[in-house]
Amino acid sequence: MSKQVLKAELREQTGKGICRRLRAAGRVPAVVYGKGIAPVSISLGQKELSEAIAGEGGRNHILTLECAGELNGASVIVADLLRDSLKNVPRHVDLHKINLADKVKVHVKLNLVGTPAGVKAGGFLDFAMHEVEVECLPVHIPAHINVDVAELLIGHSVHVGQIVAPIGTAILSDPKASVVSILGRKGAAEEEAAPAA
Repeated sequence: MSKQVLKAELREQTGKGICRRLRAAGRVPAVVYGKGIAPVSISLGQKELSEAIAGEGGRNHILTLECAGELNGASVIVADLLRDSLKNVPRHVDLHKINLADKVKVHVKLNLVGTPAGVKAGGFLDFAMHEVEVECLPVHIPAHINVDVAELLIGHSVHVGQIVAPIGTAILSDPKASVVSILGRKGAAEEEAAPAA
């Protein structure tokens, strides 16, 4: 998983007025939470934060804070991110301080691989679950998890329990939950399975 250094500034004042002024100055209000520490209010450069969490799996990138005080050098990941609905830029972010030697729980996107046989036969792909919760060491957080659907026929599904987890990663989501299914018209599955005349 990608690691990024992010400069941060401690902020003693909080409130809507302070947050508005920070955003007007191109900064994003943020709060750092973590085991054994009191919440710490900081601000981050909007451009720098956007770049640090850009790309595949961006919200799970390990960020190293560079700032005054005890948070200097701390490793964090994004716990919650609020974006501006019009500009799509970060408005507020909650960060989770982590220990690189301890496992974390994060959500990872699923990536479908291949064109399902059922789709080629006229079926429709129903992608119901786009991400799963996983537990692993921070350095093992995958950018995504591949799900092979090439052999999937009409009327068939892939469930969470069938996904192959990357090495060092455990999938915590309900193993019975449906990830992707191939839907089709009534009788399509029988037609697909029937031998040619």
